[in-house]
Amino acid sequence: MTKLDSVRKAIAEHITGPIIGILSKTPLTPNIITWTGLCITIIAGVLVVREYFIAAGIVVLAAGLFDMLDGALARATGQTTRFGAILDSTLDRLSEAILLITLLAVFVKYGQVAESILSAVALVGSLLVSYIRARMEGLGIECKAGLFTRPERVIILALGLLLSRFDNALLIALAVITFFSWVTVIERMVYAWRQTKS
Repeated sequence: MTKLDSVRKAIAEHITGPIIGILSKTPLTPNIITWTGLCITIIAGVLVVREYFIAAGIVVLAAGLFDMLDGALARATGQTTRFGAILDSTLDRLSEAILLITLLAVFVKYGQVAESILSAVALVGSLLVSYIRARMEGLGIECKAGLFTRPERVIILALGLLLSRFDNALLIALAVITFFSWVTVIERMVYAWRQTKS
């Protein structure tokens, strides 16, 4: 999975590079960017609850961009801190929870059982994917394993929202997120077992 991780980083750097050049000349700090990303996600959550799904999809993509910018800005300006890393990870989890819980609320409102269950299971899976990595790194083990991480989940969810006019688009997006999140949970647990068994 090291190659996949390298591809992710290369894509992120290609997208964020020009923007970071501009942001590094402003007084904005990485933590401000992190909080801004959360605020944008809250707006997306409000749009989801009000059932403006297409607008929510656009806003989710904007929030995802901010998620890439904070760490890149910190590295480019030498402002990386341990607290900044903790804050970033915490607000990332909160952002995902906001989106999936607001979707769950909409599905429950209309009695959509399958979508409600998928939203809940997707939330648990996405949190576990991140928790396993954090726990491993807390033990001093670098975790590069994982097919389906936060960027992929954000993109699929945004696509589901953008295509929500089509029948079952959101259901399919949630099914993809749920399935691959749990595949990644298993991948990381197997990886953790291999790294700790010796």
